[in-house]
Amino acid sequence: MSLKLRSEHLSFGGKVSFYTHFSEVCNCEMHFSIYLPPQVESQTVPVLFFLSGLTCTEENFMAKAGAQKWAAEYGLILVVPDTSPRNIGIVDQSKDWDLGSGAGFYVDATEEPWRSHYQMYSYITQELPNLIHENFPTLPDRQGIFGHSMGGHGALVCALRNPDQYLSVSVFAAIAAPSQCPWGQKAFINYLGSDRETWKAYDASELVKEHGFPQPILYDQGTVDAYLENQLFTNTFQQACELANQPLILRYQQGYDHSFYFVATFIEDHIRHHAQILYS
Repeated sequence: MSLKLRSEHLSFGGKVSFYTHFSEVCNCEMHFSIYLPPQVESQTVPVLFFLSGLTCTEENFMAKAGAQKWAAEYGLILVVPDTSPRNIGIVDQSKDWDLGSGAGFYVDATEEPWRSHYQMYSYITQELPNLIHENFPTLPDRQGIFGHSMGGHGALVCALRNPDQYLSVSVFAAIAAPSQCPWGQKAFINYLGSDRETWKAYDASELVKEHGFPQPILYDQGTVDAYLENQLFTNTFQQACELANQPLILRYQQGYDHSFYFVATFIEDHIRHHAQILYS
């Protein structure tokens, strides 16, 4: 599969690059960024996928989270996909900031007009990893996944449904019970239809009861996050983990909000968490 390099930038002895490629799964051009740490000059290394939140592109995390320094120190490739297909001719695709462009919610849409392109779950778990492994010096059996907000939801769903593929998972302020919150309900009814049983396949608080994950889940949540009570439902996921005996490292961070300032503050902890598992 052909990759088109859009730009590249040296960073902490490694390189951040931005690519475009045609996605067979999404039937359109898709974008991602990748950070190759300096270790790849002499060896293959584990790969860590980061899923971003609503309105983000493949650039936000790379520009704002300060992750490259720690990826270089711990020897991890970082991959950041875009959050949705874009410019595909769907009427009003960009009308709402929480649906359509920038809001793919990491599901495989089954409803029109979305299903022809919005196959983000399959893109994240199948096509994109295969593309990365084919083109970069990764260790394919050493993958981790993490994310923020909508991307935290996506990371939990991908990990819980594919524990043999992802060895580690962590999240920042995840939309942890999307079936119960306005953001998730709006996305699910449009992408998946009105049958709420089908929503459970993309709801971490439901999935953890059935699947679990073999490693502890690291979960950071700010205490002054404006979305904590009505969108994120952190307590619901915590209770589901307790029922399922799922190891959960839930850390409420006093005074922190939902922004990338919060993510950047604790990014080293997350990358270290993944490195310890991926290199074990």
